[in-house]
This record gives sequence, C-alpha cells and structure tokens, in this order.
Amino acid sequence: MLRYALKRLISLVISLAIASVVIFAVIEVAPGDPASFMLGVNVQADTLAALRVELGLDVSKPRRYFNWVSGMLVGDFGTSYTYRTPVSQMIADRLWVSLPLALYALTLSTLIAFPAGIYAAARRGRPGDVAVMGATQLGIAVPNFWFAMMLVLVFAINLRWFNAGGFAGWDGGFWTGLHSLTLPAIALALPQAAILARVMRSALLDILGEDFMRTARAKGLSRRQALWRHGVRNALIPVLTIIGLQFSFLLAGSIIIEQVFYLPGLGRLVFQAISARDLIVVESVVMLLVFAVITVNFLVDLAYAAVDPRLRSRT
Repeated sequence: MLRYALKRLISLVISLAIASVVIFAVIEVAPGDPASFMLGVNVQADTLAALRVELGLDVSKPRRYFNWVSGMLVGDFGTSYTYRTPVSQMIADRLWVSLPLALYALTLSTLIAFPAGIYAAARRGRPGDVAVMGATQLGIAVPNFWFAMMLVLVFAINLRWFNAGGFAGWDGGFWTGLHSLTLPAIALALPQAAILARVMRSALLDILGEDFMRTARAKGLSRRQALWRHGVRNALIPVLTIIGLQFSFLLAGSIIIEQVFYLPGLGRLVFQAISARDLIVVESVVMLLVFAVITVNFLVDLAYAAVDPRLRSRT
C-alpha cells in the first residue's frame, strides 16, 4: 500500500509542476498589459513604467514564473494588481463560501444518487427503474442554472423560505450560513446526482451478473443480502471516480451558480479578476483549483486501493 501511495504522490507532484507551467504560459500570452489596463490609454510612459515596477511586471517572464511558484510554496500568492490586497487573503475569504458549497452539494448529490441508483438496479426493467432513469435523464438534460432560477422562483419568491441571493456569513452561526447555501447547493447537486445515480445503477448491474454473486445466492443469501454484502461494495470503484470528479467540478465550476445567487465565492473572484486583467489573481486561483482537482484524484486512487486490494497487489 505504501509503494502504491508513493507512486501516486510522485505522479501528483509531476502533474502540479506541468500544470503550473501551462497555466502561467496560457495566461501570460493573453493580449494586453495589466498596468496599461489599470491606467488607461492616455497614461504617460514614466507613470506606466513605475507601475510596472511596482507590480513586478518589469522582470522577465521566467523570473516572474519562478517568483510566483516559489511564493506559492510558502503560501504567498502575491498581491492583487487591482485591489492591492494579498491574493492569499482574497482566496481565503472566498474559499469559506466555495468549499462549504461544494461539500454541501456533493453530500446532497450522494445522498440522492446512492439510494436511487441501488433502487433502480434492484428493480431493473420495472416501473421503479423506469421512473428513476427518466428522472435522471431529465436531471442531466436541464442546465443547473435553470434549476437555480426555478428554486429561487418557488422557494425564495413564492414561499419565502430562503433568500433569493447573497450569503449571510458564518458569523451569524453555522445554520445561518448553511441556510444561505441550501438553494445553490441543491441547484448544483441535482444534475450531479442524476449522473451519479446512473453510474451507480450501471456498475451495480454489471456486478450482479458476476459469478461470485451467483455463488453468494447459491450459498443461501437472499437477493437483498447479496446485493448489500457483495454487490454495493464492488460497484463503488467506478462510483468513486465520479464522486471525485464531481467534487472538483463543484469547487471549480460553480461560477454560474455563484453569479445567479450573488455568492462571494472563488467563481465570482475569477470572473472579476478576468474582467480587471488581474492576472496574478487568475493564475493563483486557477492553480489552487487545479491543485484541488489533482489532490482529489490522488485521494480517489487511495480509496480504490482501500476498496479493491487487487490494486495494491499489482504495484
């Protein structure tokens, strides 16, 4: 198991190094100069040069890359060109919205998908299976921002159970903050739950047709007992992959939902930074999100080995 984990850890470090080069290169080749954007077209040359020195834009690109990476290794993401605030502080403030939102949505998605997928697999071809698959097809087809607007219309405007937007903050208590994130989390969770339920059903149906499942039934286990004791655990490997990818998506791809609900999360921060040509913020936030994606995949690989000992024996 240790050798397996070390190999995956080396892969993680190499992936992060490559990702940092790609992110820096792609963002730096974008047209336009942040200093010129901030000062306008009629700025004098000496003023522009002074601002470039202040922002650290006067050094070569390799040097800027080295400064950026070495700073991130010690927790220094640089200073925002626009707000003149440490980027690490801006990320920390927004992360306390985006991270709980992603975890909340992932929890809801899993709680919905697992029972639905298992129920559909256990009743293959019956009306219950058809109903679940129809609901999941609808969940996949409908965009999550449409779900968001419908949730606002029903639960915020008509029923007035939730606010239509904004974030109350965690200072008012855990449940107050969670209440503010409920509608956005549901809007994010429903399409992901539809995908996860279909994967769970498909994986479980494949397992139910295996020889060891027929052997378990021949030894006297009921269909329900064989399903829960042997089927569900062996079906978790492809499901874990989807859960890992979903968390990464929910953390990095919630920009539209954050715009709909006016949430001060990482998605809106990236959107605002792109609009203001605040490259250091864009680079740092994207790198952080890439780190989250790669780390989650690393943890999923370790979960594979825990669920399926055959993976450990092959390394």
